Amino acid sequence: MDFKDQLKNLFPDHIPAEPDSIKEAGSRDLWMQDEPIICKYEKRKGKSITILEGYKGSDKDLKSLSKALKSKLHVGGTVKNSTVIIQGDLRDKIMEILQGYGFNTKRVGG
Repeated sequence: MDFKDQLKNLFPDHIPAEPDSIKEAGSRDLWMQDEPIICKYEKRKGKSITILEGYKGSDKDLKSLSKALKSKLHVGGTVKNSTVIIQGDLRDKIMEILQGYGFNTKRVGG
């Protein structure tokens, strides 16, 4: 008896969701813009951070985008003054994820 059979015994009325209907955290409809999102690297207090600037959408969309990035990269970060601050130098990975969502990106510095 596998795990799914055990769950069916415990919850006989439950109807499992289709795998296609489950959405990722960042795949909801975000406001897309023509200008690129600027991705730059800085060091603050000896720690490296990646800063995303230039998103013109709502704060709610910006927060959901940062949450999706943080969960995909397994790092911490914050949203301050319409910028996203991610811990670590992850410019390349962040740019790949943003381009996967359909955003234009621009790497600034180094």
